Amino acid sequence: MYESFAEVYDALMDDFDYAARSRYYLQIMKAAGFRGGSLCECACGTGGMTVPFARAGLRVTASDLSGDMLRLAANRALSAGVRVPFVQQDMRHIALHRPVDAVAACCDAVNYLTGERDVRAFFQSAHAALKPGGVLAFDISSRRKLEGMSDGFYGEDRGDIAYLWQNSYDPLPRLITMDLTFFVKDHGGLYRRFDETHVQRAHDEGEIASWLQDQGYQDIRIYGDMTLSAPTDKDMRIHFTARRGE
Repeated sequence: MYESFAEVYDALMDDFDYAARSRYYLQIMKAAGFRGGSLCECACGTGGMTVPFARAGLRVTASDLSGDMLRLAANRALSAGVRVPFVQQDMRHIALHRPVDAVAACCDAVNYLTGERDVRAFFQSAHAALKPGGVLAFDISSRRKLEGMSDGFYGEDRGDIAYLWQNSYDPLPRLITMDLTFFVKDHGGLYRRFDETHVQRAHDEGEIASWLQDQGYQDIRIYGDMTLSAPTDKDMRIHFTARRGE
């Protein structure tokens, strides 16, 4: 996943306001007790959130499983004039030189953890990476959103990039499979095709909270999309913060 897709990801996400999203993350992390300092951003992608976090004065270490995404993220940070170490690693196995004040996983990263064992492994790994009193913050696409996308077909032609997107949903494990076909125009005017398959799980907020509690997190807070209120059944994205005990 996110190999050939990395080269078109930013073009297709050009309407996503990373700056506003990073400010919101800082707001809810502050409400959970975060006072700045060091942040490990897991599944950083092309660095859309990384750069605003660094510009806010945080000492950011950013990681992703995709080397292609990390290459683009490093170029973004270089262009923005911020210094960020980028590490290729699995968010279920965070390895840092020293504990951090916060761990964040933004923009559906936890939905890509498709089983309970995977989610629990991330929570455990983040817990070990945090200083006492440190804050974990992440979001998920809601069940309502992913179930609403089941068996859907989407397509768009942007001239230089076109894509076809077919979804299928298995309700028992609550897994949505997204089959994507891209056509990208090269310098000679011809289109190159590549295909990717992405799988996400429609997590339930109650089970997420339970798994956080099992891991020993405290002060678990759940918010609707870009709000400071509890989520409603209309929210397409749900945010969580939790604190490691002192």
